[in-house]
Amino acid sequence: MERILPDAVRTGIESMIETAYSFEPYFASTVVLVPGFVKDAVASLSESTGQDVETLEYLLGMLICYPLGLIMLALPYGKLKHIFSFILGAFLLQFTIGIQWIHQLISSLLAYAMFLILPAKMAKTAVPVFAMIYITAGHLHRQYINYLGWDLDFTGSQMVLTMKLYMLAYNLYDGDVLKKGKENRASKKCADVALSSLPGIIEYLGYTFCFASVLAGPAFEYKYYADACDGSRLYDKNGKPKGSIPSNVWPTLRPLLASLLCLGIFVIGNGQFPLLDPADPQNATPVLITGAMLAKPFYERYAYSWLALFFIRFKYYFAWMNAEGANNIWYAGFEGFDESGKPKGWQVSNNIDVIQFETAPNLKTLSAAWNKKTANWLAKYVYIRTNGSLFATYGMR
Repeated sequence: MERILPDAVRTGIESMIETAYSFEPYFASTVVLVPGFVKDAVASLSESTGQDVETLEYLLGMLICYPLGLIMLALPYGKLKHIFSFILGAFLLQFTIGIQWIHQLISSLLAYAMFLILPAKMAKTAVPVFAMIYITAGHLHRQYINYLGWDLDFTGSQMVLTMKLYMLAYNLYDGDVLKKGKENRASKKCADVALSSLPGIIEYLGYTFCFASVLAGPAFEYKYYADACDGSRLYDKNGKPKGSIPSNVWPTLRPLLASLLCLGIFVIGNGQFPLLDPADPQNATPVLITGAMLAKPFYERYAYSWLALFFIRFKYYFAWMNAEGANNIWYAGFEGFDESGKPKGWQVSNNIDVIQFETAPNLKTLSAAWNKKTANWLAKYVYIRTNGSLFATYGMR
């Protein structure tokens, strides 16, 4: 990357990076939620299993969401759930990405200040622009310091946060529009998730840091999260169930078991058909462009590439299915009841349909089955807000 950029540009970028890094000693003191013995135990496990520390921390962080979900379910409805969601979300970020957790806090608080100061009509533009600039800067920074490399950093969770802030800005705007009785087709389409007022800071941070979705998503609207925390998804104002409350056991176990199967397929398949050199994935030449691979016939290289990419996808299937179950366990993934009191389903946190994606006959079906909540975000908060602009929608993607 340094060879491509002019010296003046490179010097300017390095100066900005150096300035940002100068705050590191101050932010390091904020990493207080992870006890030292936990880090030592993970390091010891890493040595005994041969897995790198980053991968183990992320895997353990995903799996621990299930016992945390049981605690969340047992807590009384109200503020305590929001506090728990925020603190444990912060813990997971500090456990997996360390000091970089501060990006989640800083961008969340800056966005909240914008929500407080700006009218909803302005915030619906200002907050999404701010969020997009922040995540773009993070990606560019990563490309500059580790071009074509891979590190577990804050950009993964920041992408989830970007969608949450983007949606929240429009949910507040829609609530303001509907409250004033104005005509707006997009606002009417999204009326079921519109908000009449800005959530309190505790509720807001509980949403932006929600432990069940902070690491791998999915990002869904604040109303679904809030309804699960205050019980209004299940009960009416008098505390009476809105219908026959369905069991959360199978909606939790199904994605959990499927995610573990996907994890096993990924570990075995990626071991047999790696894209990167397992001995040194950061620095060694990728397997597909080594001399030995390029010397093989085209059909062999194509078959290897197809299989390698097929098994890589199971890493994402694991993460999304695992997060789905972690949300379902405390009914955050439950859609609620229809007018007759029948359960609607459990699609709030469902982010992938593996069979449909792998057997998709066309691009439309393919894109609808992959990363569903990002597709939902694009449809409701980009496509219909730009009068059906495909350029804006696919530009975001």
